[in-house]
Amino acid sequence: MSFGQGGPFDGPGGSSSSTPDWDALAAESETLARRKRWMWIGGGAVATLAVAGIVAAAVMSSGGSPGGNPTAAPTTSGQAAAPDDKPSFPDVSVPPPPNPQDYISDPKKDTAQLTPATLFPQKTMVIGDHSYPRTNTATTKDCTAGAQGALVSSLSHNGCKQLLRATYSKGGVAVTIGIAVFDSPAKATKVMNENKANLMPLPGGGVPANFCQGTKCRMATNATGRYAYFTIAGYLNGQDVTGTETKAQQIARDGGSYAFSQITQRGKDQAAKAAERQLKEAQKKAGQS
Repeated sequence: MSFGQGGPFDGPGGSSSSTPDWDALAAESETLARRKRWMWIGGGAVATLAVAGIVAAAVMSSGGSPGGNPTAAPTTSGQAAAPDDKPSFPDVSVPPPPNPQDYISDPKKDTAQLTPATLFPQKTMVIGDHSYPRTNTATTKDCTAGAQGALVSSLSHNGCKQLLRATYSKGGVAVTIGIAVFDSPAKATKVMNENKANLMPLPGGGVPANFCQGTKCRMATNATGRYAYFTIAGYLNGQDVTGTETKAQQIARDGGSYAFSQITQRGKDQAAKAAERQLKEAQKKAGQS
């Protein structure tokens, strides 16, 4: 029996073969695979961009930086400034420190106790390398009682309020220091310019009663603030002070320096106390504000 052309596997129409076209199927499968890959790549890119946008938005809203280090967010004219975390303290405004000279020039400010104990507190006068023990002190409201000669009228006419004296002695010489108190620097300066340095010597403590009485002694006068001060220096044995000798002249100069330093120290002490009061008042006001 003859099957004729085509054989037993021919279908209706008898012209096509029933074997699959493997090359065509492979090509179609490759095409579908490429499409799926491109879809995954595109979708991944979109997802990556979306995540990046979310992260960037979170960073901007928190004021941070991608590296984790905090950065300041940009400010605009309508945005409030960031608060300052530094602690704040109340301002303590302190007036300028008082001038010590004011406290030895103005009777209203010069109110500290004025006695030999406050004006001549040390038992020894020390000036540089020189030291002299104190032998006696005195004070009087009758300034003329501690003066002699032309100084009596000078103190009286210029309204001397008080005269304080102290004597220091060593090595056969001595000096009496006198400090006169007036109402104003002008009065003290006037007494200085009149140059009537006849201070009454103050004996006692080994200094004889006739010290600088009837002998030549070295006398000087000066002034600072409302105080005029005087010195009279000489030998305990009655020897005259000459222009060539040195011991009496040295103790006289040291006495003048000491008087000046004691007066100025009085001003410094009162100014320091005033400055302390000012500081306490300023701190009190700052605490109440």
